[in-house]
Amino acid sequence: MKRLCLALIGLVALAGAAAAADMAQPQPQPYYPKAAAVVPPPFSWTGAYFGINGGGAFGSSSWTSTGSRDVSGALGGATFGYNYQVGPAVWGVEGDIDLDSTNGSTTTGCPAGCKTSNTWLSTVRGRLGYAADHFMPYVTAGGAFGDIRAYTPGFAGATDTAAGWTVGGGLEAAFAPHWSAKAEYLYVDLGSFNCGLNCGVLATNNVSFHASVLRAGVNYKFW
Repeated sequence: MKRLCLALIGLVALAGAAAAADMAQPQPQPYYPKAAAVVPPPFSWTGAYFGINGGGAFGSSSWTSTGSRDVSGALGGATFGYNYQVGPAVWGVEGDIDLDSTNGSTTTGCPAGCKTSNTWLSTVRGRLGYAADHFMPYVTAGGAFGDIRAYTPGFAGATDTAAGWTVGGGLEAAFAPHWSAKAEYLYVDLGSFNCGLNCGVLATNNVSFHASVLRAGVNYKFW
């Protein structure tokens, strides 16, 4: 009987030791996989857009009989275009039409003041840009059109819807999913025309016009 009691006590002791060992083992923590980081897609320049622009122009106009005079003024209007991006290259076409106050006059050989002015300026250009995500430097070239008037106060003068060319470049930056801002420079040459004797001086005059345009703009991309 004594031996049986000792055996039972031994079994109870072993069972208690085993239970204590089990309780001492730390329970494994549940595994929660980390959520993958959300990486926004790169900005795409592809799409049609519409915007506004404004700035200034400065240059010169030359008459055969009175020489050259400086011209300058402000301009502003609407812009429209389309871009297509392939890798970092952005191919596009852009047009604009601006009201223009560029003008200048001279009294050399013309005491009353021979004046050249442009009332509107429009360009249709190709663009080639390099997309660095939200920034795009670009070069541009194409046709330019304007309404050149050459006159002397008190005389009828002559007006010509001139066609020429333009070349330049700029930088455009996207600041929201559909919005971008740009700054650009254009050199515009509207050629020359003959105003005959209508310019108000007693000579036949060829009138030329060219200007540098500095302007900024904001565009909205439709998709």
